[in-house]
Amino acid sequence: MAVEVDIKQLLEAGVHFGHKTSRWHPKMAPYIHSKRQDSHIIDLTKTVEGLEKALPFITATAAAGKPILFVATKKQTKDIVRATAESLNQPYVTERWLGGMLTNVNTVTAQIKKLKDLERNMASGAFEKKYNKLEIQRFQEEIDELNKKYSGVKDLSGKPGAVFLIDVLGDVNAINEAKTLGVPVIALADTNVDPTRIDYVIPGNDDAIKGVQLILDYVAKAIEAGKGVSKKDKEGEA
Repeated sequence: MAVEVDIKQLLEAGVHFGHKTSRWHPKMAPYIHSKRQDSHIIDLTKTVEGLEKALPFITATAAAGKPILFVATKKQTKDIVRATAESLNQPYVTERWLGGMLTNVNTVTAQIKKLKDLERNMASGAFEKKYNKLEIQRFQEEIDELNKKYSGVKDLSGKPGAVFLIDVLGDVNAINEAKTLGVPVIALADTNVDPTRIDYVIPGNDDAIKGVQLILDYVAKAIEAGKGVSKKDKEGEA
């Protein structure tokens, strides 16, 4: 079932508030409605159009069993993005984007294998039998550091079906790697970004927590809808 977008909700959440006119990117002009004092106002009809294109694609991607990689390293949004991704059992990167996270598969796979081996040995008590408390503490510190880097992609096998971003400027490296691999990019695009490398542009304020949460809620509904289709298909095959 298609996810319905409510323009009134977008308005109430402040999704239409862009950046100051002095910081705008000219290629965002088609998505701008007007100016208010010294700031741009985003055309919410364009936001609705963007969501109505992106959400069915997200649903189809989830229905095909492909993961959506959530990316948000900006301080004010990373917690709500991580919470959404975890609730959907989707991969995420909300700390620093490490170079090669998608494109350097061998290095990342090796680090994740190391992390899982350390966690397995810690949980089984194998370390307690062989090492003293200080050495065990050092192993735990290594586990914590690796989890900080890779916990969100620990179970990501191969490339994702799509990458969803909140901060186009801050997470440009994620876009670069996705484009290198031909992975579609879905992004919330504020008035200060270049939207030309984004496959599914969702024009909107990328700083307002309420607005970002609303966009995340729509994305979550689209993923859940896709999972529902996938589940029915599996049951039909059984």
